[in-house]
Amino acid sequence: MSWLGKLVGGAFGFMLGGPLGVIFGASVGHQFDAGLEGMAGESFNPGDQQRVQMAFFTATFAVMGHVAKADGRVSNEEIGLAKRVMDNMELNPELREAAVQLFQQGKQVDFPLAEVLRQFRVECHRRTHLVRMFVEIQIQAAFADGVYDAKEEKLLLDICAQLGVSRFEYQIIKGQVQAQHRFQQSGEQFQAKSGLSKLEDAYAVLGIPPTAEDADVKKAYRRLMSQHHPDKLVAKGLPEEMMQMAKQKTQQIRKAYETIRETRGF
Repeated sequence: MSWLGKLVGGAFGFMLGGPLGVIFGASVGHQFDAGLEGMAGESFNPGDQQRVQMAFFTATFAVMGHVAKADGRVSNEEIGLAKRVMDNMELNPELREAAVQLFQQGKQVDFPLAEVLRQFRVECHRRTHLVRMFVEIQIQAAFADGVYDAKEEKLLLDICAQLGVSRFEYQIIKGQVQAQHRFQQSGEQFQAKSGLSKLEDAYAVLGIPPTAEDADVKKAYRRLMSQHHPDKLVAKGLPEEMMQMAKQKTQQIRKAYETIRETRGF
């Protein structure tokens, strides 16, 4: 069980410190004060898994709220995405309320985005897979309402720059998220699409061009499966409650690979 499963609120905010600690502490208020006595002698040092998990949870929902408000309004679809993330995490009522409050804080005009991202990058320290997953979630938030406008694009590019994600890598992640979104529309609507469109989406999910050699297709598949392996991500600091999201990601990657493999016959 991760720190989320034994959360005692304000104590964790204090142990994390910095803007993320302040934001997290404000999101839980005093609802966990009764559990503070059980924290005697505990501490989180920089790099500790529980500390990274807390930073990821806090930054994910707060920045998601900020991205959702980038175009001036928060749509029902964007709220729906945040709720789906919470559902996938199977949060208890207290944690769900904390996630909602983090989302609300991110919407505020005085939200300290630069400071939050700076601390998040430090807390993740070379955990590039976690940073990439964080960026994917934020791009998904921007795509949630079906509109990806210039303000959202600029904000996401700024977020990537502050996290050390290049513009080139951002474009790759963005293309993958778009393709994954279409994969998620499977069923009758997806089946009605041409085989060519389905194949193009499969290549985009793997982040490779249709002209890639068979060996490169296999290499991209293995790399992505390794990057998004749920157990590996949790070991690097992904909250255990977010494992379902990682599992869904690997399912999409596998589905895309199978589509390409069947077409090429290898």
